[in-house]
Amino acid sequence: MNRHNLNEYWKTVVDSIQDGVMIVDPDGTIVSANRAFEEITGYPHREILGQSCTTLNCSSCEIAREEPGCHWCVMFRKGNLSRQRCTLVRKDGRTVTILKNASVIRDSEGHVTGAVETMTDITDLVSKETQIESFRRELRAADRFHGMIGVSPAMRRVFDLVANAAQSDAPVIIYGESGTGKELVARAIHAESDRAEKPFIALNCAAIPENLLESELFGHVKGAFTGAVGNKSGLFELADLGTLFLDEVGELTPPLQVKLLRAIQEKTIRRVGGTSDRRVDVRILAATNRRLEDEVAAGRFREDLYYRLNVIQIGLPPLRDRSEDIPLLVQHFVEKYAGELGKPVPAFSEAAMKRLLDYPFPGNVRELENMVERAVALSPGGTIGPESLPPSVLEPTARGSAAKLPADGANLDSLVNEFERGLLREALRQSRGVKKRAAHLLGISFRSFRYRLEKLGMEEAPDEED
Repeated sequence: MNRHNLNEYWKTVVDSIQDGVMIVDPDGTIVSANRAFEEITGYPHREILGQSCTTLNCSSCEIAREEPGCHWCVMFRKGNLSRQRCTLVRKDGRTVTILKNASVIRDSEGHVTGAVETMTDITDLVSKETQIESFRRELRAADRFHGMIGVSPAMRRVFDLVANAAQSDAPVIIYGESGTGKELVARAIHAESDRAEKPFIALNCAAIPENLLESELFGHVKGAFTGAVGNKSGLFELADLGTLFLDEVGELTPPLQVKLLRAIQEKTIRRVGGTSDRRVDVRILAATNRRLEDEVAAGRFREDLYYRLNVIQIGLPPLRDRSEDIPLLVQHFVEKYAGELGKPVPAFSEAAMKRLLDYPFPGNVRELENMVERAVALSPGGTIGPESLPPSVLEPTARGSAAKLPADGANLDSLVNEFERGLLREALRQSRGVKKRAAHLLGISFRSFRYRLEKLGMEEAPDEED
């Protein structure tokens, strides 16, 4: 068999292979490719020959080309690649996932003359893996209840209380520190109730200026005050036949407490400036991070309203009391933010997870979510280590070790105030001086944040971004 016939013979053999085959010279120029390569990449043989292999935008080669070396690709220095999973971009712009093998070609004297690469299209396999992962997530739903995640006994009790509370129309008050997920509990009660198909309206009582809160709740008529250019329905009317969730209910002023009590008792409301009552059928769910018993004792919260709201109590545990739920929450937030950022889902290293498990989380689940979002955003991919966590988690004083009391005693109020000042300063630093964002980082209301600044005599910071 002469050389021409032999070449034709090998071309026929190579074209019959199901995997794509590409040969490049030491500069990365494509000198040969088979039919399967054309099908995988979408490039006809006549177009791709003579082109640089960078035309394919292979993800693994992009990383390799950043490394220093005498050749265009580190693979030439290593000699081969084995079962490398990566992606390339077809001529039509679609991304294809491939499994790649490559090896250098040497002449009889050992000099590199090129490289041969084979590629298997595993896009369909990856799609099936994605479906399997979706099924796994459904199976993990046993750890979840209407958006709440946990396997700890404390959270199992909360799930049971929510399910029981949903069977009646009695008011519910949800207690818990900031960031524990009180609105999630309220939404779960609504979703499990007979009112699930009706509106769920949520209001943070601390987020609305006092002079607008009454109008927000009960609505107003045209001309009731300056700027009231028309009639407006309040949240009670919008929530009719459904559920109204009042977060930070302890922030309501005494006059508004009276109006809320009347609305609950009489099932009627009157718009600001109006003269007639309107009947409403609304279930009230309230939440607070305060001890309302103490507020009643101090005369800041009406006792009769307290008893009206406190028919069913649900207490949410702080995250530090259910540390066994932290890995589940971390996985949930990692998947959420990796998906939003279009990144592969990274894993937390054992060292990073230990840091989280040791940390007391004063901001609870909201603080953990912020940490994970930050870590995913900063992580280049693969594994998230302790270096991606904020300084507050890495400093030994920030973790939950027991404080040592000096032998001559200490002033508790001074120590607490100094600790609070430190947290406020750190929040302002991270938010670049924007108080509303700083309040969000600490899991407290803007009004509460301003009060704490004033109480501690700290310098004011701008309310809004420039």
